[in-house]
Amino acid sequence: MALVEALIFVADEPVTSKLLAEVLGEEKESIDAAAEELGREYEERGSGLQVRAIAGGWQLATRTEFHEEVRQFLRTRPSAKLSLASLETLAVIAYKQPVTVPEILEIRGVQSASAIKTLLDKRLIVAKGRKEAVGRPMMYGTSKEFLVQFGLKDLSELPSIEDFEDLVT
Repeated sequence: MALVEALIFVADEPVTSKLLAEVLGEEKESIDAAAEELGREYEERGSGLQVRAIAGGWQLATRTEFHEEVRQFLRTRPSAKLSLASLETLAVIAYKQPVTVPEILEIRGVQSASAIKTLLDKRLIVAKGRKEAVGRPMMYGTSKEFLVQFGLKDLSELPSIEDFEDLVT
């Protein structure tokens, strides 16, 4: 368990159980069990850290309830500064993926080419192939980096559209 903790700590991004198993010469199931037990230990002692399952891997992170204090201490702004147009485009892609530029235009009602370029540059979206339609437009979807930046285990953790509708009404 200590080795799993050390490797998760030094990893730049979420590290998969498969990779940890290969490095340590263990079974994937025992790596998962060790990471989960480590997470329970952090939780039980009220640690300022947590072990999180994010984007198909494990990551050591500060607790979300300390987010503001940590940000103030580091004197930083959120790492992914995006314009409103980029955020809207990212939301459309996240909920409708795989989606083409014309489909995004239909939903947003405005051109999104520069927002898509920004999202590609920040690696929040990736090309997911071409649609079998006239002109074979490129389809886009969210990336692993999207999951990491937003702290999501997978896309099922996105808030539901109904939750947003409840906020508006």
